[in-house]
Amino acid sequence: MLSKSFNFTGTGVAIITPFTGKGEVDFPALTKLVEHLIKGRVEYIVVLGTTGETATLSKEEKELVIKHIIKINKKRIPLVLGVGGNNTAEIVQQLKKDDLSGFEAILSVSPYYNKPSQEGIYQHYKAIANASPLPIILYNVPGRTASNIAWDTTIRLAKEFKNIIAIKEASGNIEQCMKIIKHRPDNFLIISGDDNLTLPLIASGADGVISVIANAYPKDFSDMVRSALIHDFKTAQKLHYKLLEITEQIFADGNPGGIKFVLANNKIVQPYVRLPLVEPNDKVKNTLKKIAYKS
Repeated sequence: MLSKSFNFTGTGVAIITPFTGKGEVDFPALTKLVEHLIKGRVEYIVVLGTTGETATLSKEEKELVIKHIIKINKKRIPLVLGVGGNNTAEIVQQLKKDDLSGFEAILSVSPYYNKPSQEGIYQHYKAIANASPLPIILYNVPGRTASNIAWDTTIRLAKEFKNIIAIKEASGNIEQCMKIIKHRPDNFLIISGDDNLTLPLIASGADGVISVIANAYPKDFSDMVRSALIHDFKTAQKLHYKLLEITEQIFADGNPGGIKFVLANNKIVQPYVRLPLVEPNDKVKNTLKKIAYKS
């Protein structure tokens, strides 16, 4: 198992899962994408996150995607595995049984659909913390889960469990993020889950991002993040505004349809997604054709 001491500052990428025109996982395209991300100098890759359309992958496909990325990566950069759901007992069993040796940490989304209370969210993560052999990055994304991890719940978890090392904050609530930054214990990281909020969050004290746009533009986006982290805001702002409108558009008609369209434009993967997702509408496609650039 890899070292548990890796510091998840900088740019992580929530990697997409490429598909063929027949709807199968496109492993040659996945190889090409992993090499693209490593060449672009991102700090780490998140495997089987929301952007990877994990909800539509079979158990066998998930295992194949994991094995393929580990094989292609060859331990060149750290990998994080998405391990989440709304059945706490099932996640605990998964953590106890699965081989996690190729990963540095897990990213675990707050329970969706159930709409647990803050105490329920706390108890859910407590069970995961007690079962996980790897460090845990919490994932707060109320737009998908229908519930928010309150800032004080995050702090409670961060203080009580040493293996809960970070939170990916995708609430879009900058004030909430700033409260976590202000009250966090030492070495607890705040990771942006919103690409276009990454710069202002780092300026407020956050530590990095788990990005979607960096699938297509790993060098520009990770350079922006690294510049911001050393307080070179002039350089960071230039790159931020270079990507601002493209990033808006990739989410305008669903994720990961938008980012796959840009990647297809750059001849890295095909644009196909799996139902219930569909490709972006023509208006979004036409806009992206005009403003997206070759990476």
